[in-house]
Parts: sequence; structure tokens; C-alpha cells
Amino acid sequence: MSALTFHWFLPTTGDSRHVVGGGHGSTPGSAGGDRPASVEYLGQIARTAEQLGFVGALTPTGAWCEDAWLTTAMLTQVTERLKFLVAFRPGQISPTLSAQMAATYQRQSHGRLLLNVVTGGESAEQRAYGDFLDKDQRYARTGEFLDIVGRLWAGETVDHHGEHLRVEGAKLSRLPEPVPEIYFGGSSPAALDVAARHTDVYLTWGEPPAQVKEKIDRVRSRAAAQGRDVRFGIRLHTITRDTSAQAWAEAERLLEAMDPERIKAVQQGLATSESEGQLRMRLLHNSGETGSLEIYPNLWAGVGLVRGGAGTALVGSHTEVANLIEEYHRLGIDEFVLSGVPHLEEAYWFGEGVLPLLEKRGLWRHPAGPHAAEAGIAPFAGR
Repeated sequence: MSALTFHWFLPTTGDSRHVVGGGHGSTPGSAGGDRPASVEYLGQIARTAEQLGFVGALTPTGAWCEDAWLTTAMLTQVTERLKFLVAFRPGQISPTLSAQMAATYQRQSHGRLLLNVVTGGESAEQRAYGDFLDKDQRYARTGEFLDIVGRLWAGETVDHHGEHLRVEGAKLSRLPEPVPEIYFGGSSPAALDVAARHTDVYLTWGEPPAQVKEKIDRVRSRAAAQGRDVRFGIRLHTITRDTSAQAWAEAERLLEAMDPERIKAVQQGLATSESEGQLRMRLLHNSGETGSLEIYPNLWAGVGLVRGGAGTALVGSHTEVANLIEEYHRLGIDEFVLSGVPHLEEAYWFGEGVLPLLEKRGLWRHPAGPHAAEAGIAPFAGR
């Protein structure tokens, strides 16, 4: 099996010792103000992720968080190696300008940009940004957008007269080096078609392994029909401790802090989501039920009670979490985009507890090289 790649997450809506909401019809809870999303705090998280061996950090997009492009551009100045998986929405910006911005980002950051293309699952939020296409039209536009951007990055002069986008004589004066990899998620048939044609890494939210495998098989088949290979990643939260009991006690603490009225309000908002992926997340916990949240051994659906988007967590001892990661890897998942509560402390729990186990199994190595520990940039030996 190939080596695993791990990314962390930047909480640009704020951080807390409790689960912070937001996204897909939900709004952030007041807990997001416990640790504001300042450059200073996000820089702490980014530097920690870099030290521990994470390759990149996902930064979300939406009306509920800070802008990903601007925030990560600032964070490149307080980190050295960490890449930034910048989420952005094609409907909000021209493809030519996007291609130019990415090229500039690559030059100024020395190649540390990855792009997470978000088509947009909520029409109400899209309309607030001036986008009045329906969901299928948005995916069609995303396909056109990625075709134009890809051709620009290849050095072509592009004329495109499509159903949704039009450019004439578009060309970049300087090309990105390297070309940013495209990460993309979506569960609808229209989304899978875009993924098969254009993306380097297809991302899924953390469903149980059988459901993840079914999605991988569908994307892989569609990509093969296009003569393409696609890598696969998964977006999960993590609660890992020295013992299983300690990890589940932490999950229970998070659950006890979730106000039932807050859960009800968030679930009512999420019920309006047009995202098929969000629907699949809600079905994992029966749209707000707080019982039977361990939906697969060491996979917990509690986060999704008060948070839109990724709603499941790896919960257990370091060995149990490593085992479930290896199970996903055997299905074809090579990249893991993780987060925790709070993001600073949980990065250490995972980096010091799980990554060394995966390294011993030959599934992971520190991106700074085998002598990173001696140089003082690898995690400590463990707790």
C-alpha cells in the first residue's frame, strides 16, 4: 500500500473546547468566540500541524468563516513547509482571475497551494453572493470552470463560449509551478461526473467503510471511462487518547455540552440543505437522535448534531484509531483531512499518539524526512 498523507484543519470561524457549528444551512454557535480566528491563533495551529507531520491544512469557505485565500496567504509567512488546502467557490470569481491568483500564490509561497473546489450546496447562500443558478447548473459551471483553468495552467490561450462561462483570448503571463492539485467532493451524480473529469483527489465525508467503498467504486469507474486515475481522501474529526475509555469519555463530554434546543435548531437548518452529502450525514444520526451515535466501531456521528458538513469522528485509543485509518486505506483512501476539538490540542493527541503507530506499520513517514526528529521538527516520541 502507498504511504498515507494527513492534512489538518484551520477553524476560521473560531475554536473552542466544544463543537463549533456552521455551514450547510447551520450557523456558528457562540462557542466560536472562545478562541477567535486570529492570525496569531491560527498560526499556532498551522505551525503545530507542520511540526507534527501534516502535509497541509484545509481552510473552509462560506459566509460563516473568514476568507480562505486571504487568511492562508497571511499564514504562509509564519510557516515554512505546510501547504494550504484552500476551499473556494467557482461561481464567485472568474476562471481567469482564479488561475492567475493560484499562479501568484504558488510563486509567493514556493508551491504551497492546494485547491478544494466547492460547487456550493445551498442556493440561499449562493444567491447572497449573486449566484442564481440551481444545483445541477452549478456543477455544470464548475466543469466549465475547471476546464478553462486547466487549459490556462497548461499555457494555452483560451477561447471558451459555454453555457455558463465565456472568456476570449484568456492567457496567463506566468504559469504556476507546480500546478495546484484539485480536491473536490460531492455525492450527487452531477458531482461525480465533475470529479471523474477534472479532479486529482476526490474527497468524501466520513461515512462507514462500506458506504465509502461504494462511492470510491463509482468515482473510479467514471474516471476510468475518461481515461483518468483519481486519488481518494476522507474528511473526519478525531478524538484519540491513550485508552479507549478516555476517548469515549471525551466524546461524551462534547455530547453533554450540546443543548437539545441547539441540536433541534441546527437539524432544522440542515434539513433545508440541497447537498446530498449533507443528507447522508444526517441519516447517520437519524436527523438529531443522540442515541446509538457509534455508527461503526470507533466511528462517532455526534459532531454532526450541531455542525454542518463533516459530522463524524474517529474515536478510540491510538491503536483503535490507527486500525480504522488502515481499514479505510485498504479501501483506497490515501489522504485524511482531520480536525479536532480544540484544534490545537487535538493535533498533538493525533500527531503524538497515532502517527508514530502508522509509521511503525510502514504506512506513514514525516514529510520532512527520516531525520526530522533529530532536527527538532517531528513530534515527540509519545505520551
